[in-house]
Amino acid sequence: MSFATSSAPSSAPSSAPPSPRPPGTDVPATCQVPHFPPVRVRGGRYGLRRLVRHRQRALAAGLALTAAALVAAGPRAPVDAPRGDRARGHPVAGRTPERPVAPRVTAPVRIADAATVRLLRPGDRVDVIAAEETATGGEARVVARGARVTRVPEPLGDAVDSGALVVLSVPRATAARLVGASATARLAVTLC
Repeated sequence: MSFATSSAPSSAPSSAPPSPRPPGTDVPATCQVPHFPPVRVRGGRYGLRRLVRHRQRALAAGLALTAAALVAAGPRAPVDAPRGDRARGHPVAGRTPERPVAPRVTAPVRIADAATVRLLRPGDRVDVIAAEETATGGEARVVARGARVTRVPEPLGDAVDSGALVVLSVPRATAARLVGASATARLAVTLC
C-alpha cells in the first residue's frame, strides 16, 4: 500500500489578507431625501377650539352648581332672639325645635307712668304688665314679654296726666292682648 500524495488544491481558506480598501468605502453612497410637503395632523386646528368649548361647558356647570348651593343656603328670615341666647351656628344639645315665629307688628301702647316711658330708648326690651283696678285690690299680669321698643314719641303738652305713648314690636297675637288689656287696666313696663 502505497500512499500517493496528490497535490490537489485544498478547500481550506487561505490565510492571505484581502486586498486593502480605502477607509469609508464600505458605507453605501449617500442619496438625497426627496422634497415633500409638511405633515399635518388631521383636526389639529379644531382641537384647540374643542378644548375651549369643553372648558366653557365645565365652567358653566360649576357656576350652575355654585348658584344652586347659594340658593339652598340663602338668607333666612331674621328672628328676634333674646339677648342671652347662644350665638348662631352653635348647636345646643337636648333643645326642642323652635316653633315658627309669628309675624311681628308695631303696636302703640299707652303706659300709665309717663316718667317711666322717658327712660326708654328704641331697641330696648320690655315686659308689659296690666294692673287691674278692683275694689278689693289690684291683680297684675304680664301681657307681653320681651317686646322691642321701636319708637318713643314726644309727649303732647297736657297729656302727662294720661300717661305716655310707646310703640312696641310684638307678635300679632300679643298686640291683640295689649289692646284688650289697655281697655280694662292700667299698663306699666319693666326693662328686661
